[in-house]
Amino acid sequence: MTQTPLDRLPLRPELKGQQPYGAPQLNVPAMLNVNETTYPVPADVVDAIAKEVRAAAETLNRYPDREFTVLRTKLAEYLSVESGAALIAEQIWAGNGSNEVMQHILQAFAGPGRSVMSFPPTYSMYPLYARGVYSSYIAGTRGPGFSQTPQDVAAQIRQHRPHVVILCSPNNPTGTALSLEVVEAAYQAAQESETMVIVDEAYGEFRQPGTPSALTMLEGRPRLIVTRTMSKAFALAGGRLGYLAAAPEVTDALRLVRLPYHLSAVTQAAACAALDHAEHLMANVERIKGQRDRILNELPQMGLTPYPSDANFVFFGGLEDAHQAWQHLLDDGILIRDVGIEGHLRVTAGTEAETTDFLNSLRNYLNR
Repeated sequence: MTQTPLDRLPLRPELKGQQPYGAPQLNVPAMLNVNETTYPVPADVVDAIAKEVRAAAETLNRYPDREFTVLRTKLAEYLSVESGAALIAEQIWAGNGSNEVMQHILQAFAGPGRSVMSFPPTYSMYPLYARGVYSSYIAGTRGPGFSQTPQDVAAQIRQHRPHVVILCSPNNPTGTALSLEVVEAAYQAAQESETMVIVDEAYGEFRQPGTPSALTMLEGRPRLIVTRTMSKAFALAGGRLGYLAAAPEVTDALRLVRLPYHLSAVTQAAACAALDHAEHLMANVERIKGQRDRILNELPQMGLTPYPSDANFVFFGGLEDAHQAWQHLLDDGILIRDVGIEGHLRVTAGTEAETTDFLNSLRNYLNR
């Protein structure tokens, strides 16, 4: 076997032969593969961010606010309005992207000799989070159409008794949201063991009308955590700001594992400026939801099967050769995601022009 440069390093055994996480990063006209907001940040928001970052730059000789007090207050106010839940700053935690937030949670509640459970197909980082904190990973199962029922989820939690269980809602890559009945069943099952329940709502702002957030369930449930991100709805993927809401004692626990001053003054300033313009940024969310629904409506006319989506993307099946379809789209300058599920692909809902190009290219491929 040919030795690679990595093989010459004393890597941890469980890292040998592994591949880093990452989607293709290609320079094409329509990048619809990683669920970014493809609309640019509005000019007035750019100006506001630049103003706040400049002010922060004048203080960079000092460490930032370790408790990111202003940011936590603004996030609590935003979530309270967005979800209808009454939240306070003490319930909020944030990190450099939701990846760091998840890492903090697992460092506090998982770790060596403990286990983390999620339900594939779902976000492919979950097993990597577990590996990173030396926890065993448990892959749960889903029902027909990648569905999850309260009874099945609860039974699997009772069987495996994980220390952390992650429910993704809306789920990535399928786009489907969980009912609160599933979350409640999972929480009740978790009460029977030392289990924390995380509901990953990275795409929460894109949910369909009438779909409630698990944020409304936090009161009286100290082992429930709901994670969010500013990467998607706030068009701040490059800003790297993820956050969570939970009982105040959960945020106290996370202080035990965070690195000192983990959120820079620049990150805090940019996020605060974006939150001050949340209403403006949410207008783009509505535009994206319109294009998502357009995709959902047009794919069946091509003989394809899209899954119901509460996210800013659509997962669809019915392709005889998914990779060939993916390559055809790429040749047309449209990059979408091959998630490795036979006959299926996932596309981000972009601008109206990007969506039109995607639909036309896919239609041409199917009509060849």
